[in-house]
Amino acid sequence: MTLNKKPLFFIQNLLVLTAFLIATGCANIQRPMGGPRDKTPPKLLKATPLNPTRNFSAKQIQLDFDEYFKLNSEYTEITITPNMEKMPDFNVKSKSLIIKLKDTLAKNTTYVINFGKAIADVNEGNILKNFTYVFSTGPNIDSLSISGNVTNILTQAKEKDVTILLFPLRLDTLFGKKKPAIYTTTDSAGNYKLGNLHAGDYKIYALKESTVNKIYDNDAELIAFQKNTIHLTKDTADVRMNLFRQIPAKLRVTERRIEQDGKLFFLFNKSIPDPGVKILDPELDAQKIVDFGQNADTAQIYLPNMAFDSIKVSFLSGGKALDTLTLRKRKNETYKRNIQLRFNTTFDDHLKTGSDLTVTANYPIQNIDQSRIILIEDTVDAGEVKLIRNLKDPKVFTIKYPWKAGKRYGLSFNIGTFTDIYGDKNILLKKSFQLDKPENYSTLTLKVTLPDTGSYVVQLLNTETNTEIRSDVITKNGSILYKDYPTGKYGVRVIYDKNHNGKWDTGDMKTKKYPENIWYLKKNITLRANFEVEEELPVPKEVSP
Repeated sequence: MTLNKKPLFFIQNLLVLTAFLIATGCANIQRPMGGPRDKTPPKLLKATPLNPTRNFSAKQIQLDFDEYFKLNSEYTEITITPNMEKMPDFNVKSKSLIIKLKDTLAKNTTYVINFGKAIADVNEGNILKNFTYVFSTGPNIDSLSISGNVTNILTQAKEKDVTILLFPLRLDTLFGKKKPAIYTTTDSAGNYKLGNLHAGDYKIYALKESTVNKIYDNDAELIAFQKNTIHLTKDTADVRMNLFRQIPAKLRVTERRIEQDGKLFFLFNKSIPDPGVKILDPELDAQKIVDFGQNADTAQIYLPNMAFDSIKVSFLSGGKALDTLTLRKRKNETYKRNIQLRFNTTFDDHLKTGSDLTVTANYPIQNIDQSRIILIEDTVDAGEVKLIRNLKDPKVFTIKYPWKAGKRYGLSFNIGTFTDIYGDKNILLKKSFQLDKPENYSTLTLKVTLPDTGSYVVQLLNTETNTEIRSDVITKNGSILYKDYPTGKYGVRVIYDKNHNGKWDTGDMKTKKYPENIWYLKKNITLRANFEVEEELPVPKEVSP
């Protein structure tokens, strides 16, 4: 009996110990759940040799960080100033970056390794922006700096993540051809700083890129520059630059297609002054109906006869051909169309007092059977309705009627009211609306004070879209009256109209022309129902960039 108790006791204790080890083991390997997301980029703990180092003679640099990280696009993001003929090897080992130098270093020279956006943590991808490692092969380290900020000229907003490009004056011809050795990016407030610079002459640029290669090579990119050379003999601050989009020198069609409903669509890289279209087929050219967008940077062409395999289209400015291209379509291609209408009523179906009702179809209309239109005023038939065609646009019509306040209107366009140029007829279309109350509108008077006798363009803006509602050219002190404008919030901006053409003009890199300056009234103007508002508009003196 005694011999049997020992194994039983051993087994019982073994089971307890195993259960304890499993429980504590499982607890040790569990990862903490929840908690705030890591937003911190890797942090440098140690650099060997130290950052910065004088009298540098090492062949290898080791940078130790506080967490695991990765290198992104190291051959495009990492730059070295001055350039090395043989780029170093960059190797990630655990939480360290090992940099093996392969080139012979120049004597008494300060080197700056700028990592741009190359270093990011593994888990969240937080980027250590513009981290630099600096060393000098001599007893001194270059320590001059250039700092400033970047603003979008149109919105006046400070721009983040803009690349600042700095070229020594002797290398300025490389702008737009090669990326510079010296660059940085702006922070969330649009500020930047370039450090460890050698005394000398420089040219500076700012670039908001669509494709990140630090080269200005795309018409869609925003650019800024300083005309004057920076003569760097001491720290230079408050170098301000205004980003703008340059108008391309040559017209180019960036997008072309035949839509599912059969209309031809074209998108251009810039607006066309005095635009025109010619189809290089006399029969098709005689049929065409063309719609240019508001800024003349898009075109839609409607052709009743789509029986072609390809079509040549020439785009004109003032009658002169700018570009000619061919558009092809598949054989036996079919198109789907559905006539739709939009109206000049508000989003809540109100028509402004004193206005006619404007009807816009989505296709050019060939015929209208006005007998199929029914207008109901409250519950009473209002009688015959007449649509007046817009002679310049076959899609637009006006309904004139003595609309009355307090009445509700219902319009019915019965089947076959409209026949478009393709021979399609509309299905039953209905529209309900009422005349807006006069007290839902307000009057604004801007009392403008100018700093001089120059030309200025005052623009009233939609605050939600920052788009222009109305423009007025002003050359002397006076008032601008905005009568019967809907209640809401409005913005005001002023263009310093240097060339007296009544509009804003962008800049030009080739001629080193700055864009025209813009000033925004800092506050929004609120128009309340049935209210008259007076607002002072003291335009400040223009500040040179």
